[in-house]
Amino acid sequence: MKKKDIKILLVDDEQDILEIVGYNLAQEGYQIVTATNGKEAITKAKKELPHLIIMDVMMPEMDGMEACENIRKLPELSNVIITFLTARSEDYSQVAGFDAGADDYITKPIKPKLLVSKVKALLRRLKSDDQTTETLNVGGIEINREEYKIIKEGKEIILPRKEFELFYLLASKPGKVFKREEILDKVWGNEVIVGGRTIDVHIRKLREKIGEDLFKTIKGVGYKLEV
Repeated sequence: MKKKDIKILLVDDEQDILEIVGYNLAQEGYQIVTATNGKEAITKAKKELPHLIIMDVMMPEMDGMEACENIRKLPELSNVIITFLTARSEDYSQVAGFDAGADDYITKPIKPKLLVSKVKALLRRLKSDDQTTETLNVGGIEINREEYKIIKEGKEIILPRKEFELFYLLASKPGKVFKREEILDKVWGNEVIVGGRTIDVHIRKLREKIGEDLFKTIKGVGYKLEV
């Protein structure tokens, strides 16, 4: 997909942030749409169907967390990539962001060049949309990479995109010892700077949602992680 065809929705109640971030991304050739609060973000997202949403957390009328949860419920936006861009750097805020359905969590302040690199890394996954994707059947569950679905005993398990991609990677090679660098590269992209704790948080959430017993049935998936 060419940059000129990629649409990015920026959501922030600070006009200077919208202008600075929007300018730098527009310079890369992306289409830019803006909103100033969570409610407007939902309306704009429904109308514009962006490929990526970059959203602040603390905003009037509706905060980013609630907006993210609502957007994730919309079928027409099921594949949109969402990242928070916020000054809230606390661990619990980041965990809450991923729980709300975010694919990534970026903290302010951040240099424009680094933000552009992170955006490029997030958008690289769009390349796989047109590729033939594999459905895995592991440990009695079906993992559909194309539709981002996990089916266990006839029931669908909903996961945020990052958690799904991490689980798909681990389940694709049961029993393999994955190095953290390999996981970061394949799930987050080597242009994204995240810490090892990010992986730990996602592993913990997967164990909670998928179930500890299920992890054990997949020949140690979730435990074969090199420290």
